Amino acid sequence: MPDTPRGGPGRRRLIRLGVGLAALLLLGVGTVGVLRSRHTGGNTPTGDPAAGGTPSAAPSTSPSPTPEPGADITGPLTLLLVGVDTRISVPGWEPHADAVLVLHVARGLDRAYLYSLPRDLVVDIPAFAPARFPGQRTKLTHAMSYGSRVPGRRDSPDPAQGFRLLEQTVLRYTGIKRFDAGAVLTFGGLTKLVDAVGGVDLTIDQRVVSKHRRPDGSHRKLVGGDYVGPQMVYQPGPRHLVGWQALDYARQRYITGGDYSRQRHQQQLIKALVAKMLDQGLARDAERLEAVVRSLGDALIPVTGGRRIIDFGYALSRLPPAAITLVSLPGHGVGRGAGYRGEALDAIGVQFLAELRAGRADAFLTAHPELVVKD
Repeated sequence: MPDTPRGGPGRRRLIRLGVGLAALLLLGVGTVGVLRSRHTGGNTPTGDPAAGGTPSAAPSTSPSPTPEPGADITGPLTLLLVGVDTRISVPGWEPHADAVLVLHVARGLDRAYLYSLPRDLVVDIPAFAPARFPGQRTKLTHAMSYGSRVPGRRDSPDPAQGFRLLEQTVLRYTGIKRFDAGAVLTFGGLTKLVDAVGGVDLTIDQRVVSKHRRPDGSHRKLVGGDYVGPQMVYQPGPRHLVGWQALDYARQRYITGGDYSRQRHQQQLIKALVAKMLDQGLARDAERLEAVVRSLGDALIPVTGGRRIIDFGYALSRLPPAAITLVSLPGHGVGRGAGYRGEALDAIGVQFLAELRAGRADAFLTAHPELVVKD
């Protein structure tokens, strides 16, 4: 039977949080910009089976046990997690979605599937009134930038607004009914986060030569449109990466396999971060988790409030890293040379999306093990 989104009593349409879930599950591509959740009460979307919630228990003469944080957060959950270019801090720069990932957590919060959509995937971006965008068939990455445009404010793009258009675009493409939470992430906070947990352990699956960094971590100089100087090299095998190395490694796409390999490396890094956080008990340590968030400083872009960070930390701490399946969706180029338009998923990738919606992902991946990414 297909999973049906559920949550605590009266799930709200999408209340933004500063960090929480994305800090636990996707800070492998950057810093949280926006985190949204429906698990905080308010209006329930039409057709939501969680409407009404659970009646309160009758008064008792003895005190009832205090439920742990996030006890009412249940699955299945579908999350949209977006990594944007660091130049979001440059006035007038429109944030592009460099990484678009979807995490589906099963009903019991005991297993999950993480997959990426190519940044250059050719999609239909719908019209979006807040940005006066008429709609266009183009690359997925542009949905974030087009949606972030604020009429009358050319030098002040709005990433949260851009996320809304990207969300609508991904929903239309994948057939997902709605997202339970989401986050906009920038590259800037990754170094601080990885260093805050003592680095991450990752098995590098191919030789990666950095376009952006020297071996000592300093930036290579840009001369005449090309980077020059010695290059950091990541050799295959088990490695311990500190913050700048994790960011640099996850950014490289001029490698064997191109952007599809970069998607795989980002997924592997996310899983490694989750493992490190859970191993340290960070997800269930409110004081330390809040300290990590504070350490991100200006790299964090919070929007409004809602649930406490620790609620999501507790709820998802029940999800062991080994139960997160990384899924690779193969694709191919559309057009060639000067006529290149972008990417399209192969038929098997499109079929996976349908099987996941139907609750048959396990059986499908058993029949197609080539889609499962090794970590």
